[in-house]
Amino acid sequence: MKKLQKHIPVYKENLLPDIVEELSDPSSYQTVYHRAHHDMPMPSIDKMTLIMELLRTVLFPGYYGHSEMKPDTMKYYIGSTLDNIFRLLSEQIMRGFCFSCAQDDRFDCADCEIRARDLTMTFLSRLTHVRHMLSTDVQAAYEGDPAAKSPGEAIFCYPSIKAVTNQRVAHELYLLEIPLIPRIITEMAHSGTGIDLHPGARIGERFFIDHGTGVVIGETSIIGSNVRLYQGVTLGAKSFPMDEKGRPIKGIPRHPIVEDDVIIYAGATILGRITIGQGSEIGGNVWVTSDVSPHSKVLQTRFQTSQFEEGAGI
Repeated sequence: MKKLQKHIPVYKENLLPDIVEELSDPSSYQTVYHRAHHDMPMPSIDKMTLIMELLRTVLFPGYYGHSEMKPDTMKYYIGSTLDNIFRLLSEQIMRGFCFSCAQDDRFDCADCEIRARDLTMTFLSRLTHVRHMLSTDVQAAYEGDPAAKSPGEAIFCYPSIKAVTNQRVAHELYLLEIPLIPRIITEMAHSGTGIDLHPGARIGERFFIDHGTGVVIGETSIIGSNVRLYQGVTLGAKSFPMDEKGRPIKGIPRHPIVEDDVIIYAGATILGRITIGQGSEIGGNVWVTSDVSPHSKVLQTRFQTSQFEEGAGI
């Protein structure tokens, strides 16, 4: 019987210096390299995840974090949690400023540190408003979904409540013109729920996304009160005006305005700076690029079949 020879792998170690040289060439990394400004690291995704977990314990006491929280211990838990949030978030905001300063060196580090602390406190002062808005979202989910057995089920189980919580938190930071951090917060929810809500979108009370997967809401969208969306809905931009160098102009209104009491069913795509009038219903899988009058119904054309006999045509 022929004895099998043992295979000895041969490693191409001599290629490593060439690979290192190629990856270290400025022409390779210059568009994807970030140099830490004043040795300040990038914001930490792990710390931002912790901050959102702590914020949920404040916004929804008893559902997250300290399950033993009671009314007579509420002040203690909220106080200690907010103190922790202030410390963690002000550091991350500071890092966000340093990230922006690497591209726009307008402030020194002392200014950024003071601004980060001041803006963090301003944000914390808005949490009562954020909780109010979320309480209306939870009620809308409970009342709008016959499968919901209680508001608590919506808080604890519904991906849309998680995504909207992140968006409402991020929106307050966005309004304070804090760089990078708001987008990190909404993208954390996007990766976990499949719901893509830009922090710049303005969303009214009693907002409910049923099911939610695949929903996209763009930066300059304006959504009124008591609006309900289903999975796969897009509120997007139809076109992008360009500057003299052929690059999209940033910040201009380009997404839809959805007025109060509108329902948009699954798979609908609504594009451009158009207005969906109050009380309207947009049917599933429709494509809308022009204004819709109040109290309208926009539906797909019904599929029709005709029978042709003996060669008859249309």
